[in-house]
Amino acid sequence: MNGEKYSYEMIFRSIISHLIDAATNEYIFARQFFKEYGQNDCWEAIFGKTLSLVLEQLENYLFNCHDAIAILLMIKLTHSFKRTVKARRIDKVMEPFLDRVANLFWPRLKMVMDAHLRSIRGANAKKVGGGDIHPHLVSRRYAEFTCSILLILNRGRKNVGESNAEGLATPSVNQNDNSSYRGSAGDMLMNDLDVMLEEMVLLLKRLADVHATNIKRNVFMINNLDQIITIFKERRVSGKELNRFSELLVQQRELFVEEELLQTFSKMIAFVQQTEAHMSRISAPRSARGVAAPADVVNPDVVESLVREFASNWKAGIEQINRNVLSYFSNFRNGMEILKQVLTQLLLYYTRFQDVIRKVWRGKPPSFCKDLVSTSVILAEIKKHALAI
Repeated sequence: MNGEKYSYEMIFRSIISHLIDAATNEYIFARQFFKEYGQNDCWEAIFGKTLSLVLEQLENYLFNCHDAIAILLMIKLTHSFKRTVKARRIDKVMEPFLDRVANLFWPRLKMVMDAHLRSIRGANAKKVGGGDIHPHLVSRRYAEFTCSILLILNRGRKNVGESNAEGLATPSVNQNDNSSYRGSAGDMLMNDLDVMLEEMVLLLKRLADVHATNIKRNVFMINNLDQIITIFKERRVSGKELNRFSELLVQQRELFVEEELLQTFSKMIAFVQQTEAHMSRISAPRSARGVAAPADVVNPDVVESLVREFASNWKAGIEQINRNVLSYFSNFRNGMEILKQVLTQLLLYYTRFQDVIRKVWRGKPPSFCKDLVSTSVILAEIKKHALAI
């Protein structure tokens, strides 16, 4: 037909559809014309060779088929055809044939899924390429593959809930229909998807380990996790897979925030963390006066240098953070969320730094406190960057 090519699953649908139409007509004729001789024997004589030929051709195709999506689509079609033959009341003669078709598909699908899992387990930066902090091709392929399977299992409704064996028995299927996906075969496929998810996370970590610095490893993980989540949301697929990647993205963002702030404000952050821990340890009564001298808690010269250093460098530090975030992240919206998170954490650290000074010098602030930058000024600068973007 004008040189057009069709995928095998389209050809399969056409063949089985025509076969069921012919079977319906022949079954009605045979029942009326040969009823006194018994329609079952007559049916096997009429259609036996045709059904055997279809099964043989299908088996030959599956022998070299490595397309899990195509196999799953044909499984869906087979179960749809089972409902059709039941509605036409020819399930007595056609359902055994369709069961044999389904029994060819499931083992092959398992073999293909196992091959995918072996491929992911054996993948590394040398085999699939690495070294770039931007989204890798394997994360896109994984996300599209998983979304396709979940949507097919849910009859194309773009609202996949918890992915389990029950998710395979869709609401439109008659619950008394034994052709639903409920059972060990459906559970097997969902277990394979669960294993594939964890193997994909491990692969991303292996690819991230190629990078020399923690911050680049964090950026690589964030970009790839964000790409997977974006594809899930574009396909409107939700469920435990999306939740798992969302949790990982939150963890990686938190790690990146700390790493990015350490690039510019490491001294102040280290001082805040160490001093807060030290103050918590000496919070019990320390002497007859009950109050420790400032020099017993912190080094005033160190605090003064930190105050003056932050006052002179904080704007340049925010500018540098802004440039880094814009260059690191491929997804602009993701980058903006991370930028807000970094700057908010910076403001929190500086607020804690001021609290330490107030607690140490109670009622008598030292002269260098006049150089402290107001948190409202920092907040205004943060808002300015947000509005500029």
